[in-house]
Amino acid sequence: MKPLVLTHFTATSCIGRGLDATFDALRGKRGGLAPCHFERATLDTWIGAVDGIDDQTVRDDLSDYECRNNRLAQLALNQDGFAEAVAAAARRYGAQRIGVFIGTSTAGILETEQAYRERDPHSGALPATFRYAETHNPYSSAAFVRAYFGLQGPAFVISSACSSGAKVFGSARRMLAAGLIDAAVVGGVDSLCLTTLYGFNSLELLSPGPCKPFDVQRNGISIGEAAAFALLERVPQANDTTPPLPADAVLLAGVGESSDAYHMSSPHPQGLGARLAMEQALASSGIAADGIDYINLHGTATPSNDAAESTAVKTLFNDTPCSSTKGATGHTLGAAGALEAVIAALALREQWLPAGINTTEVDTALGLNYQLTGGPAILRTALSNSFGFGGTNCSLLFARAAYVLDGGAAS
Repeated sequence: MKPLVLTHFTATSCIGRGLDATFDALRGKRGGLAPCHFERATLDTWIGAVDGIDDQTVRDDLSDYECRNNRLAQLALNQDGFAEAVAAAARRYGAQRIGVFIGTSTAGILETEQAYRERDPHSGALPATFRYAETHNPYSSAAFVRAYFGLQGPAFVISSACSSGAKVFGSARRMLAAGLIDAAVVGGVDSLCLTTLYGFNSLELLSPGPCKPFDVQRNGISIGEAAAFALLERVPQANDTTPPLPADAVLLAGVGESSDAYHMSSPHPQGLGARLAMEQALASSGIAADGIDYINLHGTATPSNDAAESTAVKTLFNDTPCSSTKGATGHTLGAAGALEAVIAALALREQWLPAGINTTEVDTALGLNYQLTGGPAILRTALSNSFGFGGTNCSLLFARAAYVLDGGAAS
């Protein structure tokens, strides 16, 4: 595939608002998980809540979209100059030539939970102020972002469980390759709600403490919330009037997707779908497995998921440094793929190898080169894995522009 450039990207999660705060937390091995005090949730678990979401409202002209999920999206869109970058792209290409592709799992379902608590006691009618289309409806996440920027290009939401925020990169790539758009806002946003907290609790997947990916004592996930976005554009050509890319620009060099449909909630024990996704990402980029410098693992911290992913990784890679950043952020579900894509891009930009936070004793039986200590590193490439319920898998391969455009990979 022809690589695409991430001209701007941003992330907001429990470890911070924007790239500087995110990188400072990763560099300092500071996680954002805390005991669960979410409204009406009486669960013995830890969560990754973003501070200050309820201290703001969505923009006045978009009040129909008022909900926690869209407030979180708005908070993230206004970090790192991202909103200004999208506005500049709209002026450059035209609003109708920019697509919006967002991943989420539950969107604003919290609004529906609240609405059901306020039903009319006699008729059972939901309150007149409840707006399903702009809040709970999964498409509301893309509709909000599209309306926020006044964009008019194609827009849709992918809700494929935990791979949602990664698969949007593949959708944008196909739209750009088809010539339907000239740029894309991609990302993921998922916010805390009782549905996910109690749903994962019913599956007995919640850890009673901070999650510990790939640890010998790992015992479940910590649910978090996040919003992360990237602006994707084509790489400037030699005859373009736009300036050439700086050497440290981050490119989307490869995308791999698979659907193994092994089980509704359990991964294929040999990681079949995960391996297929990684193989496709490598093949589409023209980069060999030994050219990957870092893998951001899906790493949920459940015994079966980490074991299956390890099996898949070992079939393709030999001692490649890897870690899961979910120990810092929690599992942000439909936003996880986008959040961890941004973290991979940030690692390339900053030349920093992220450590696995909260993990103290790596499960050596898994056989991975799991990083407990982060630090400066020469990183040319990074692979980011996102594997969801039902076997919906996606791997994204990012690379520094100097490596790809100077012949490090086939184009």
